[in-house]
Amino acid sequence: MAGGLEDAPPVFGAGDTGGKRRIGDRVFAGMSVGASGFVIVLVGLVGAFLLIKSVPSIADDKVNFLTSTEWSPTPGNLRFGIAALLYVTVVISLVAMIIAVPVAIGVALFITQYAPHSIRKPVAYILDLLAAIPSIVYGIWGLIVLAPKLTPVQNFLSHIPIGLFDNKSATKTIFDGGVVLAVMILPIITAISRDVFDRTPRANIEAALALGATKWEMIRMSVLPYGRAGVVSGSMLGLGRALGETIAVYLIVGTSSSFSTSIFSGGSTFASQIANGSSEFNNPESTGAYIAAGLVLFILTFIVNSAARAIVNRRKDFV
Repeated sequence: MAGGLEDAPPVFGAGDTGGKRRIGDRVFAGMSVGASGFVIVLVGLVGAFLLIKSVPSIADDKVNFLTSTEWSPTPGNLRFGIAALLYVTVVISLVAMIIAVPVAIGVALFITQYAPHSIRKPVAYILDLLAAIPSIVYGIWGLIVLAPKLTPVQNFLSHIPIGLFDNKSATKTIFDGGVVLAVMILPIITAISRDVFDRTPRANIEAALALGATKWEMIRMSVLPYGRAGVVSGSMLGLGRALGETIAVYLIVGTSSSFSTSIFSGGSTFASQIANGSSEFNNPESTGAYIAAGLVLFILTFIVNSAARAIVNRRKDFV
C-alpha cells in the first residue's frame, strides 16, 4: 500500500531489540533503583543516628523512660519520660482529625458533586492556598485571634463531667492547638478526597441514578465507597503533618509544669518540646534526651504510615 505503514522509514531504536534492553532503558531503570535505594538508606541512617545518640541518655535516665511524665534532662541527673509528650501529641492530633476530616469530606463533596462548574475551580484554588501559609502565621493567628474566641466553647464543654474536659486554663490549651492544626491539615485531606471523588467512574454514578437513587443516595452508594481508600490516605497524611507540627503548637499551646489529661490545659508535644529545649543542646546528655523524644516521634510516624498503608491495601481487596 503506497503511503502506508509498510513504506514508512524505520525509527532508530524502535521495534524488536532481540531481547536486549536499550541503553536508555537500562540507565533509567538504574537511576530509579538508585533513587529508591538512596531514600531507604537515608531513612535508615536517620533512624540509626537517633538510636545511637539517644541510647546513652536513656541508659542514664533515673526514671522510667516510657511511663514517667517528668521532664528534667539535667546533666548528671537525667529524669525524663515520654508519657506526657506522647499523650499530648496523640490527643492534639486526634482533636485536629475529628474536626478536619468531616469538614474536608464535606468540602470535597461540595466541590465535586454540588457546586456549579463556574465556582468549583476558584473554591479549590482558595482552599489549596491554605497549604501555602507558613505554620508560624497559623500559630500567631491562633494565639491572638482564635484562642480567645474559643474560650466560651471550652467553658461550655467543661460542664461535661469527664476528666478530658476539665477546665484548667482559659487560653493556650491543647484544644486551641487542635483547632489550629485542623485548619492546617484541612487542605491536604480535602485535596486528596476531592481528587478521588472526582475520579468515581461515571458508569457507577449513572447506574445509581438510573435505579432511582437521590443525589445523596448516589453519593453514599457510589462516590463514598469508591473514594474511601483515598480519604483514608489523605487523612493519614494530615495526621502525619499534625504529629510533627512544631512552630504553631509551640506558639499556641502553653507549657505546663504538671501533667493533666484535660484538653483544656497546656502541654508539650514531642516536636514543641524539642523546639522549646533547643537552648540545652550544648550538653551531650541533655541533647540525648531530646533526641530520644525525636526517636519516639520517628517511630510513631512510621506506625501511622504503616497502619494507613495496611488500611488502604485491605480496602483495595474489596473494591
